[in-house]
Amino acid sequence: MDAQRDSSNDAGPTVTWWKSMLRFLSRTFTTRDGLIGDYDYAFLFKPNIPFIKKERRAAPFFGLNDRLPVFLALLLGLQHSLAMLAGIITPPLLLASQSGANFTPELTQYLVSTSLIVCGILSTIQITRFHIFRTPYFIGTGLLSVVGTSFTTIPAATGALGQMYSTGFCPSDSQGNRLPCPDGYGALIGTSCVCGLFEILISFIPPNILKRIFPPLVTGPTVALIGISLIKTGFEDWAGGSGSCLSRPSSGPYTVCPESGAPHALAWGSASFIGLGFSVFVTVILCERFGSPIMKSSGIIIGLLTGCIIAAACGYFDPSSIRAAPAASFIWTHTFRLSVYGPLVLPYLAVYLVCAMEAIGDITATSDVSRLPVSGPIFDSRIQGGVLADGINGIIAGLCTITPMSVFAQNNGVIALTRCANRIAGYACCFWLLIMGIFSKFAAALVAIPSPVLGGMTTFLFSSVATSGIRIISTVEFTRRNRFILTAALSVGFGATLVPNWFSYVFTYNGPNAALSGFLNAIELVMETGFAVTAFLALILNLIIPEEIEDAEQDDATANEKDTDADEEEWRRIRGRENLDSEPEKSGNVQEVV
Repeated sequence: MDAQRDSSNDAGPTVTWWKSMLRFLSRTFTTRDGLIGDYDYAFLFKPNIPFIKKERRAAPFFGLNDRLPVFLALLLGLQHSLAMLAGIITPPLLLASQSGANFTPELTQYLVSTSLIVCGILSTIQITRFHIFRTPYFIGTGLLSVVGTSFTTIPAATGALGQMYSTGFCPSDSQGNRLPCPDGYGALIGTSCVCGLFEILISFIPPNILKRIFPPLVTGPTVALIGISLIKTGFEDWAGGSGSCLSRPSSGPYTVCPESGAPHALAWGSASFIGLGFSVFVTVILCERFGSPIMKSSGIIIGLLTGCIIAAACGYFDPSSIRAAPAASFIWTHTFRLSVYGPLVLPYLAVYLVCAMEAIGDITATSDVSRLPVSGPIFDSRIQGGVLADGINGIIAGLCTITPMSVFAQNNGVIALTRCANRIAGYACCFWLLIMGIFSKFAAALVAIPSPVLGGMTTFLFSSVATSGIRIISTVEFTRRNRFILTAALSVGFGATLVPNWFSYVFTYNGPNAALSGFLNAIELVMETGFAVTAFLALILNLIIPEEIEDAEQDDATANEKDTDADEEEWRRIRGRENLDSEPEKSGNVQEVV
């Protein structure tokens, strides 16, 4: 009898497992609570209209593992995907433009589609969190941490492509105009795969040591310089484009932007281009001021859509590329020959270093807005897993023909705004990104966006990167030592950003030694990449310059308070001298009276 009871108990969990799963699926997809729930959906779409009294009622908070209705999960996932869409498509668009590898529209469409697909796939790694067997280490954060194409690579990659064209690695025509360079792009992603191992190694360093080696004093100016250097590209596109038409030549196909024969082509800097970009910029501001929660988090995309509508009405669009685009796309429909470009190794090591530091900051912010601890062993394991997944994702992205990925910070704002930190919403976001990427007509429409519209959007995006760097710097205590390190690091970084060719004529070697030429090119590329030289300088100075005792022990007393006793003593001496001087005068007056 006991044996029968034991055997039935052993079989029970196996039988009830699939029954409980069926009950869960039935409850989720066949009941009102499972599909819609009681969430106030009007909260997401209610605009902030002036002079109308608003009801101050907070939406319910959905924690990491709370049950989330299906429709709400899809809606919030769409909101997350729209919040990160502009950041995902911008790097491939810039690297494929005339200032990058100068790809054809077909190849640019592939990169945009693949970027969306890869971001959707790799975000699931961060969200899911895998335990490495028989080790204390993890892969992924287990939070609503989505990843996107990193902006950090753009300055180093565009600088490397410019060097490739100047050295003949990439082809140019007889007039010096850049021709498509798929081998150069293959060198970018091949070097990225190799350098991604550096971030994987960093992930096994304890977070407290990482924060000591790479404090905000190092990461803040680096992130700020990345944004500042990118704003130039956004402004050039805003005025018409960053290609050959930028110099306003007097003859040839690039006297107008984007080129002769294009719809509504105008000279670079024309008022029409400036106004078109401003329509995007102003729309973003209006969404932030008057928009509903879902409009605020998608303000950049709404601004982009507004600019596209105006551009289409004014005849700026060329629909031929959209018609010619295939219905669907996926990874590896186009491939590139992978190689390692030696001069790019040092800048890319700085890129992955910055990506690791950004990941630590973004994961900390995600834990905070998700109402989870930001200290302790579980939090440290999330940091370790997030940085490790960031490095692995960079390598996988390169093998999937895309530049490195990093954790996106934009979605922390969506979590705080919608009060939803649930992983199911993250998986729904990945679903929408996959849908957007697979249907390549969507990518073709994005590629056909006129440069001024794209410039109005990217200028805002890149400024937000610079602002993030300034926010990091603001957490630094401004002691004399820290001010000196910031001044030294930023002086060369700002100079290299404003005058990017300042180091181009230092080395004059033209010999047959390829290794020496590659080494000199690497030094030149680092010195001409503002954020890279700033990162290395700040890192070295922070390690070799000691803290000053007077800075560490300085109290809040002002100079006036410190000198109060000495001032009183000085006033007593002055008053004493005045009394001595006045006594003879008094005695003289008495004698006269007498």
